[in-house]
Amino acid sequence: MVMANKRGFVLCLVISMDVLGAAAGILRPPPMYVFGESTLDVGNNNFLPGPNVFRANAPYYGIDFPGVPTGRFSNGNNIADFLAKRMGFWSSPPPYLMLEPNPELLVSTALEIGVNYASGGSGILDSTNSSKNIPLSKQVQYFKATRAKMAAATGDAAVMSTLLARSVFLISDGNNDLTAFATSPQQRQSDAATFLADLISNYSATITELYGMGARKFAIVNAGLIGCAPAGRVAGACAVGINQLAAGFNVALNSLLAEKKKQLPDMAYSLADSYGLMHDFFTDPQAWGFTDIASACCTSGWLLCLPTSKICPTRSQRDQHVFWDSFHFSQRACFLTAQAFYDGPAKYTTPINFMQLAQQST
Repeated sequence: MVMANKRGFVLCLVISMDVLGAAAGILRPPPMYVFGESTLDVGNNNFLPGPNVFRANAPYYGIDFPGVPTGRFSNGNNIADFLAKRMGFWSSPPPYLMLEPNPELLVSTALEIGVNYASGGSGILDSTNSSKNIPLSKQVQYFKATRAKMAAATGDAAVMSTLLARSVFLISDGNNDLTAFATSPQQRQSDAATFLADLISNYSATITELYGMGARKFAIVNAGLIGCAPAGRVAGACAVGINQLAAGFNVALNSLLAEKKKQLPDMAYSLADSYGLMHDFFTDPQAWGFTDIASACCTSGWLLCLPTSKICPTRSQRDQHVFWDSFHFSQRACFLTAQAFYDGPAKYTTPINFMQLAQQST
C-alpha cells in the first residue's frame, strides 16, 4: 500500500509483507539502520523547518519512481533503497522524522525493518551546513531515543542485544564536510591535516557510541570523487584539490576501521570504496552504460533540481547519466553502486562485502 502525507512524502508500507514472510517460515533479513547524508536520505529533510534546508520535495525528483518527489535526491530510488532491496526489503527503511510522532509505528518498524536517520547536507561535524540538516551526532541521538523505545517495548535485554548485533548499521558521511572545507575562503592547505584529524576523531566517537548501544555490523561508505560532480568541476575538469582531500580522508578512515575492529570485541565492518567506483565510472563509462559523466541530467542554474529545470526527456537518457543533479547520482548510478558494494567485485569493498556482512553471524 502507498501512503502520501501532507508534505508529499510517499511511503511504501511493507511491514505486512514481512509479517507474512515470517508466518510462512521465510527468514527475514536483519534490520538496517541508516545514517549519513543525502546519498541515503529518504525524506527526513522534508520534515525539517526553515527555508534553507536542502530538500528534494519538488519535481523533478522521483520522476522515474514512484513518479512524485519522495525526499530522495534522485530521479528514483537511491543507494539506501537498492542496498535494502539486495538485503530482501522492498526499499530503504522509512525516515525517522516521519515515524517519530507515532511511537508505536516507530517501534514496530525499527524492530522489523530498521529506520533511516540520514539527512541531506549533513556532516560528521555539527558545523557543516549548520541548521540546514540533521548532523550525524544528532542522528545517533535519534537512534538512542529509538533504541530506548524498542527496549521498553520488548522488555528483554537479551532480545535487544541479539537483534542489534545482527542488524546492519549503514553509514555514508564526510562528503559535505570535505566540500565545506575545500570551498571555504578561510581554509588553508596547512589546516588540512588538522581538519581530517577532527573528522576521523568524530567518526571514531560515532562508531564507539553506536557500538556501545549494541551495534556490531558496520557498512561504511567512504568519500567519493567529489571534485568530479558537476558542481565541483572547474571548466569541465575534475577539481584536483578536493579529490586529494577526499583520498586523504579515505586512507585515514580505512586505518580507523581496522583499529576499531581490534579494539571492539565482535565488531565487523565492510568499507565500500565510493572513490574507486566513481573512478571506474569515469575511466570507462561505456562499460557501465553511461554516455555522460560530467553534466547533470536535471539542470537549473542552481545546485538542486527544480520544477523549472531542464531535464533529460526520456528514462533511457536519464539512465545514461552518472549524475541526476549537480551533486547526486542518477537512479541507474545508485543501482550500480549498491550492486558493487553488496556483492560486486572484491576491489570495491574491504575486508568483506555488504552481503557477507549482513549474513555474518555474531
